[in-house]
Amino acid sequence: MNTKLFVGNLSFNTTENDLHDAFAAHGTVVEANLMVDRMSGRPRGFGFVTMSTPEEAQKAITAMNGASLDGRALTVNIARPKEERPPGGGGRPRRDFGGGGRGRY
Repeated sequence: MNTKLFVGNLSFNTTENDLHDAFAAHGTVVEANLMVDRMSGRPRGFGFVTMSTPEEAQKAITAMNGASLDGRALTVNIARPKEERPPGGGGRPRRDFGGGGRGRY
């Protein structure tokens, strides 16, 4: 079992220290990271906590999944590797019809 945990449904007010302290009650926290938007620098509402052993990670999942932090019920589970995504951002292709001037009347 991996020792890196995904932590979702975080309040935008939660800090990395808050996250670290909440999980430290259940074992040794090696690292606590909050994910932020690259463009705006604002929190994205999730992060990752790395525990020192698989046993501590399981203990933290059991204790923290559904627990409240900053008024939000946390989602905690084993972190899975990021999926490979095709370049270009996916989604529907953008259609550019040109123009941009005055509309037709």
